[in-house]
Amino acid sequence: MMRFFMPALLLVCAVPVVASQEPQVSIIIDDLGYRLDAGRRAIALPGPVACAILPGAPRSRRLARYAHERGKEVLLHLPMQAMDDIDDLGDMADRVPASPGSLSIDMSRQALTRVFADAMQSVPHAVGVNNHRGSLVTRHPGHMHWLMQTIREQQLEFFVDSYTTHKSVALKLAAENGVAALKRDVFLDTDPDPAEIRRQFERLKTLARRNGAAVAIGHPYPTTLEALEQLLPSLGDEGIRLVSVRELLLHRTDVGTNTLN
Repeated sequence: MMRFFMPALLLVCAVPVVASQEPQVSIIIDDLGYRLDAGRRAIALPGPVACAILPGAPRSRRLARYAHERGKEVLLHLPMQAMDDIDDLGDMADRVPASPGSLSIDMSRQALTRVFADAMQSVPHAVGVNNHRGSLVTRHPGHMHWLMQTIREQQLEFFVDSYTTHKSVALKLAAENGVAALKRDVFLDTDPDPAEIRRQFERLKTLARRNGAAVAIGHPYPTTLEALEQLLPSLGDEGIRLVSVRELLLHRTDVGTNTLN
């Protein structure tokens, strides 16, 4: 499958590109691959909501193909070793069964490459990568360097840092390796209470208006999906564009050093 590969020039270009005048948001739904009903409901969300699918989960391949058929962006939601059982910024990983093939700090370059290749096989049509957990691995320059090299070798388009630790070096290493990248600004459902999800959605819009763009990550919880089904259709009326991660990157002038917070 041919993939559009964003050149390194996009990361370091000093001349501003023509950007949309409207604030833009991208939304990623993580942890897909286990429940078919929740996965289908997430894929059916209105607009270009990206679908981040865990490798090796029972329904990963089926949901990846289903999302691709419906024109949704498919991301490889790559498991990575965390500092603790629950990441320090609430990646909600404790609510998802452990995935095989997690990147760990004691891996060699060869092992990392092999695990990544196996993960790609189980998530067809993936055009980018974001991390599942990873508060230990994403702060490690050596492993992030290997990962970004592997992403380039696989001709994937981008990396999204789920940003489960403020000590992450993922964006720095992405820029050094010519990989288009940005980071998560808002977790919509660290607290899955409907009122809190709506509060985080308002925060997402505020950041987008202030900075021109913002990225949110949510999970396929019933309260999250219900909230997004209700809230996404009104974004355009509020002067905010929901765009794919690819489009957001194409309109950013600072994707190599994304600092939306």
